[in-house]
Amino acid sequence: MRIDRGLGDRAWTYVRSAPGTYVWLAVLFVTTVALHHMSPEFEQDFLRQRSTNIHELSNDPARVLVQSAMWIDGGHWVPYAALYTVFHAQAERWLGTLRWLVVCVAAHVLATLISEGALLRAVRDGMAPHSAVDTLDIGVSYALAGVVAVLTYRIAPPWRYAYLVVVLAVYGEPLTSTPTFTDLGHFVSVLIGLGCYPLVRGRGEAWDPREAWAARRG
Repeated sequence: MRIDRGLGDRAWTYVRSAPGTYVWLAVLFVTTVALHHMSPEFEQDFLRQRSTNIHELSNDPARVLVQSAMWIDGGHWVPYAALYTVFHAQAERWLGTLRWLVVCVAAHVLATLISEGALLRAVRDGMAPHSAVDTLDIGVSYALAGVVAVLTYRIAPPWRYAYLVVVLAVYGEPLTSTPTFTDLGHFVSVLIGLGCYPLVRGRGEAWDPREAWAARRG
């Protein structure tokens, strides 16, 4: 009982140290449950009205930019709970809630506008069908990509460079095969996250895996 209580206390302390991450995750849990109670036809129409596609951005950009970040396309919440804990919570604890939120908003908004702008250009040039203006585009992956990238600065060299290579490979590889506007958005999000370097100044020393491992063994 004491062990279980200790684990529970540590978990709750960890959650409280990243309030923005877990409030957002709680909202996603509620909306995901709601999606599971919708018929497939209603769900598609419902999400499309909250999508950051060209049509909705043209009508009410502020609304859809906020609403699109409150839903998960596909309805699988558990993987996002793990990703938020590994990346978002770490970034929020390191940067502080306000700076972490700036990274999230910058990546989500700018990557959306850039990728949808590229799609609009493709539609006008006849490289994409006109139906693409109503493409379903919701989710939190752009903000996640930005946070994954900004965490590069949390890691001490030379491990930092290995981490950066992996991030660029994961998000860059889709652009070399059959790229979509979403793939472009993810890579742009990574560049935005890397561009948030001014926000990481003064946030303490970078984390060194060797020192952490030595401390654990000692």
